[in-house]
Formats: sequence, structure tokens, C-alpha cells
Amino acid sequence: MNWIKVLPETKLPEGARHEVRVGRLNLLLINHQQEIFALTASCPHMQFPLRWARVTPDCAIVCALHHSAFDLHTGDVKSWSPWPPVLGPMLKNASRQRALPLFPTRVEEGSIWVGMPEASSA
Repeated sequence: MNWIKVLPETKLPEGARHEVRVGRLNLLLINHQQEIFALTASCPHMQFPLRWARVTPDCAIVCALHHSAFDLHTGDVKSWSPWPPVLGPMLKNASRQRALPLFPTRVEEGSIWVGMPEASSA
């Protein structure tokens, strides 16, 4: 694991989100309920940006486009493309169901750090 300093802690207050680029990846940092999450910045369903996604009280992120939902602790799919009601079930087959890639975070010396696998950080 390669830990990379990505942002001063003060730039991500409670409820905020911030996009950063780490190597070839665009990540979205979210401070929700005093936990900092790092995830890929687009939905695995159809690559819609997650910066407009809704974060739920039970720590799920719900894509604004087709309402695919993912657990922020595990990345597991909670719901795959349920929206719109008639078209959503057809769109769920547009791409195979995939978990949301997450990355470990830590706060140290006033900065947010993201853990990246060695191959992804270059």
C-alpha cells in the first residue's frame, strides 16, 4: 500500500466532498458522519459523476442518474439501476453489476491520506 497525501483536512469539513486526482484515478473524497471515504469519482454502472450523488444516513451513496446505490464502507451494491421505474430495470443490463471501488483513508498531521495499491499510484 502506498499512502498519498491528497488534501488538507480543513478542506473537507463534515458533509463536504472534494474531487482529487491520484495517479490515473479521479477520486471523490466525502466527509460523512465524521468518517472520510475515498471512492472512484464515477458510478460503475454508466460512469456518471458521483459528485451529485446523495449520501444516506446509513452510509450509502446513491447515483443521481439511475439511483444505483453502494455501501460506503464496503463498496458493495445495495441497488443496481432501479430508476426510472420502467426503464431502469432494462438499463441495469447496460453493464454488469460491479462494486464501487473504495480506498482506505487516514488523517495524519492535518492532512487526508489515501492508500493506493502500488500499481495504481503511478
